Amino acid sequence: MRRLVLCVILALPGSLPVLAGDSTKLKVTVTNQDGRPVDRADVIVRFSGKLDSKRRKKAHTTWELHTTLSGVANIPEMPKGKIQVQVTAKGYQTFGETFDIAEDERAIEVKLNPPQPQYSSH
Repeated sequence: MRRLVLCVILALPGSLPVLAGDSTKLKVTVTNQDGRPVDRADVIVRFSGKLDSKRRKKAHTTWELHTTLSGVANIPEMPKGKIQVQVTAKGYQTFGETFDIAEDERAIEVKLNPPQPQYSSH
């Protein structure tokens, strides 16, 4: 029975942890221009760095989460390196930026801007 459970766990994509020392945990906090938290914002985090061939197939490299009522999205362990963060929320401009992460834990603060007024050239 233990073997079956272990095989099922190992078969899940992204279930293998990243090697200790090579991973980081991210905390993304999303607020508006007034400093109020934005709940239910979509947070997409992608690892865009390079992995060796063994870890490339096993490491989980993309996460899609929603922020909590306090505007926080906690991303589980992921590889250190270049990480793309994209945040979208209804009624706000989309945020996107690439970060180079070298720390074991990193907090990223995102301030969303209100939408731009429509522009017409006619």
